[in-house]
Amino acid sequence: MSERRRTPRPTRRYPWLRPGGANRADAAPHPAPAPPGPPRDEQRTASADGTPREPDERSVVEAAVYRDGRRVGTPGTLAATYRRLREETGAMAWIGLYRPSEAELLSLAEEFDLHKLAIEDALEAHQRPKLERYGETLFVVLRAARYLDAPEEVDFGELHVFVGPDFVITVRHGAAPDLSAVRGRMESTPELLALGPEAVLYAILDAAVDGYAPVVAGVQNDIDEIETEVFRGDPEVSRRIYGLSREMVEFQRATRPLVGMLHGLMAGFDKYGTDEELQRYLRDVADHVTHTSERVDGFRSALTDILAVNATLVTQQQNAEMRALAEAGFEQNEEVKKISAWAAILFAPTLVGTIYGMNFTHMPELDWVWGYPFAVVLMAVVCVSLYVIFKRRGWL
Repeated sequence: MSERRRTPRPTRRYPWLRPGGANRADAAPHPAPAPPGPPRDEQRTASADGTPREPDERSVVEAAVYRDGRRVGTPGTLAATYRRLREETGAMAWIGLYRPSEAELLSLAEEFDLHKLAIEDALEAHQRPKLERYGETLFVVLRAARYLDAPEEVDFGELHVFVGPDFVITVRHGAAPDLSAVRGRMESTPELLALGPEAVLYAILDAAVDGYAPVVAGVQNDIDEIETEVFRGDPEVSRRIYGLSREMVEFQRATRPLVGMLHGLMAGFDKYGTDEELQRYLRDVADHVTHTSERVDGFRSALTDILAVNATLVTQQQNAEMRALAEAGFEQNEEVKKISAWAAILFAPTLVGTIYGMNFTHMPELDWVWGYPFAVVLMAVVCVSLYVIFKRRGWL
C-alpha cells in the first residue's frame, strides 16, 4: 500500500445504526443531516445540563501514530489520534480497541470511511473467519484461541482488523490474542514496521496462528489422557470426549477458513505490489496454518475413533454385566427348584398325617389293624415317587 499525506475525509453518516443497538428494522426514519459544524475532533457531546464533555472511549486500549517505523505520538483519545495523523506526513495510525461501543465504531467509520457492513460485523461479533476488501480497506476477521490449563478447556476469542492505506484498527472480542506483545515486537523491529499497515496485519496473523501451537499441544495431551481413561473404564470419559469434540469443531471453524484467506492474500501480491519480505512472511504463516489445520482434522478423527472404541468397551462391559446377572439368576433358579422339590416331598407326609390327625369318630381307618402301617407306607411311597420325579427333571 502506497504512503500518502492524509487529508480529512468527508463525514459519512450511518443511519442504519441506532444508539443502544436497536434493530434496523425497528428504527425510526433518520432525520435530515445537520448543517456542517466544527471538525469531528473538536466536537463534544453535551450532558443533560448542556455542559460539553468528552466522548466515552474507555475501550481504547492503545492508540499510536508511527512514521518510518517509529512511534511519533501516543494520543489519549480517538479525536487526538485523528488530528495527529493529519499533521504527520506519511504516517500510520494503529488503534487497538477492546469491545468498543457503537459510538466509537461510528466515529472510526466516519473518519476512515469504513464500510457499513464491516462496522455491523464488528459490532455484532460472532463472525466466521473471513477476509473482505472494501475499496482501499481490508476487513479481516480472526478466531484466536488459547488453552486454559486449570479447566483443560480451549477458550476462543474474536478479532476484527481494519487495514487501510494509513491505518490499522483492531477490535478484540476476547482475551486472545495478546496484541500488546505484537505491538512491542513490531516496535522493536522498525524496519519491518516501516513497511506499513500490511506489515502490521501479517504480524497480527502470525500472532494468532502462533497462539494455536499451545492449544494443539494441550489438546494432544488431553487426547492421550482420554485414551488412558477409556481403557481404564472411567465412566466420565464419554462426557470429556464429547466436550473436546465440540471444541475441535470450533477449532476447525477457526483454522480452516484461514488457509483460504492467506492464499487469497498471496494471490494479490503482484496486483497490490506487496513487499517481498512480507511475501515470505505471509508464506510462512500460511504454512503454519496449513499444518495446524491438518492437526485439528487429525484430532477430530482420533476423537471419533476413541468414541467408537469407548462405545464398544462400554457395550462389552454391559454385556458382561448382563451375563453375570443371567448367571446369578440361573443359580438362584436352581436353588429355588431344589427348595420347591424338597418342600413338595415334605408336604406329602404332612398331608397324610394331617388327615389322620383330625380325630373324627367315624373314620374307617381308625379301627383298621393295618391303618398305621398303611399310612406310613403311603407317605413313604409318595415321598419316594416325588424324589424320583424331581431327580429325573434335574431339580435335585
